[in-house]
Amino acid sequence: MRIAIVGVGAMGCLFGARLSQVAEVMLVGHWPAQLTALRERGLRFIGPDGRFQTIPLAATDNPQTAAPADLALILVKSYQTAQAAETAQQLLSPNGVALTLQNGVGNLEQLTAVLGPNRANLGITSEGAVLLEPGVVRHAGSGHTTIADVVGTAVPPQEIVDLFEAAGFATSLSANVDGLVWGKLAINAGINPLTAVLQVPNGFLAENANARALMTLAAQEVAAVAAAQNIALPFADAAAQALAVAQATASNHSSMRQDLMNGRPTEIEAICGAVVAAGQRLGVATPVNLVLQTAVRQAEQGTWPDATPEANLKLLKEQLNQVDK
Repeated sequence: MRIAIVGVGAMGCLFGARLSQVAEVMLVGHWPAQLTALRERGLRFIGPDGRFQTIPLAATDNPQTAAPADLALILVKSYQTAQAAETAQQLLSPNGVALTLQNGVGNLEQLTAVLGPNRANLGITSEGAVLLEPGVVRHAGSGHTTIADVVGTAVPPQEIVDLFEAAGFATSLSANVDGLVWGKLAINAGINPLTAVLQVPNGFLAENANARALMTLAAQEVAAVAAAQNIALPFADAAAQALAVAQATASNHSSMRQDLMNGRPTEIEAICGAVVAAGQRLGVATPVNLVLQTAVRQAEQGTWPDATPEANLKLLKEQLNQVDK
């Protein structure tokens, strides 16, 4: 199979490194330093066990170079999805499929609007990766990937599962498409904004009682909004699942924390913002997600305090008390 990975960040490199062992892979992106590093030195890949290897990875900023691809794996930020859909349109073969493994909601809809319903699919993954510098990626935590088992796509979902399994990713199918999206949203809302504003790795949320309590409430709010839409999550307890992911990826720095550390926009609007908006529409209270959305916005603007995690946890609690009043 010929695969184009749209996105040259940590996750794009992680999936590119593994999939390149079983398929023809090319990364497509526009970050000059990353493209140069990959072209000149290959990817310096550090596994979860700390073992280091150099993996040759083809990379380009010209989508036509990656054409014709059977599978376009979309691994850009949610606010870049519309552009990624146009890129996928340029590089996919007529029978190719774009698969989003992104955070947030609305990504599949944007891909479908450009490519059509039989050329777009979605999945979720709890794999974790950290970009240490251009061309150097650490696989911070192994997780599970689930692909939507939809009928009629040009590339059958089972073929993608088999490919991912061959590349070493634990992968399965699920017919609960909306549940996949909202299940991942619950985990993202619980982990990403907290780690970003507290400036901590994922494991801190599992170890610190106050952080764990906020993570629990954020994930439970997402579950409540999903339930109001009659969406069944792919797990029984959103809070327990968020905790399990935080523990499994304890050393990982979430993508949102990495974005703030590097002065990039975050996906807060597609995560907590989407939860708050849906809650307002459905009459479901989402105070924790609102507080986290506000805090991340402040961090993006440089007005969030550069304080200890404990001090910022106290501030979050104070803000939550104000919202509750």
